[in-house]
Amino acid sequence: MFIDHRFTRMEDVRAHMTMVVAPIQWVVSLPSDLLNWGTLALSDQRVLLDENRRLREQLLTLSQRGQRMANLTAENTELRHLLHAAERREIPYMSAELLSLDNDPFSHQMVVDRGHRNGAYVGQPVIDAAGLVGQVTAVSAYSSRVLLVSDASHALPVQVNRNGLRFIVQGAGRYDALNVMHVPDTADIREGDLLTTSGLAGRFPAGYPVARVTEVFHDPGKPFAQVSAEPMAQLQRSRHFLLLFPPPPDDVESDEWDDITGLTSEALRSAQMVAPIADNQETP
Repeated sequence: MFIDHRFTRMEDVRAHMTMVVAPIQWVVSLPSDLLNWGTLALSDQRVLLDENRRLREQLLTLSQRGQRMANLTAENTELRHLLHAAERREIPYMSAELLSLDNDPFSHQMVVDRGHRNGAYVGQPVIDAAGLVGQVTAVSAYSSRVLLVSDASHALPVQVNRNGLRFIVQGAGRYDALNVMHVPDTADIREGDLLTTSGLAGRFPAGYPVARVTEVFHDPGKPFAQVSAEPMAQLQRSRHFLLLFPPPPDDVESDEWDDITGLTSEALRSAQMVAPIADNQETP
């Protein structure tokens, strides 16, 4: 012990002794390792069996929906031909995976593993399996920064899927809440209504789920109702995303007005950009 404390030569001796003792340690730990491996294998097998059962049920459900969807698609195509309407094109996309989240609790942003070498660009829509996630705000060679729809500086035009009413949805600074802006007190909007992208101004393609209305509060004496919604996308849980490549938008006439919100097309374009926080909003 004295030599080991005072001199460094014992380190070589200890290293050689470790090589000799290592097989003994391996043999001693073998029973416990086998037990842990067996427990893990059985546990993984049960998990895989449960997951396989759920996937089979999901496959049957999706197969049934797919069969009906094929019929509806054919019917929709025929009706469009009768009405001489333009056909809707499939939107190309590429997959992306989460790299990191912003550490700032007041900034809802993330970084994904696709950059301009992969074709990503600023303003590109991002979705997950459930709905709209946000848009790309900065692009480097191999990664991109995405601003989430829940961020307080993000806004986009949406429409009520039930009746087509159009509004502006803005982030509330919380992952589980969005604010529906400037909703007239007499507007036909209810709890449970699905809000989808309206396609106005061309930033986000139409028809993608954005949020579901959770609360409609009518304040007597005020012209606008307070409407809250919950994002459809799994903003805090999703790890895999799709970056969409929508077709170039058609030009929108500058004198077009939205019948509900009274916003010009230029205002709608700016709403799809990064919206500044209102001056009267408290900042952390």
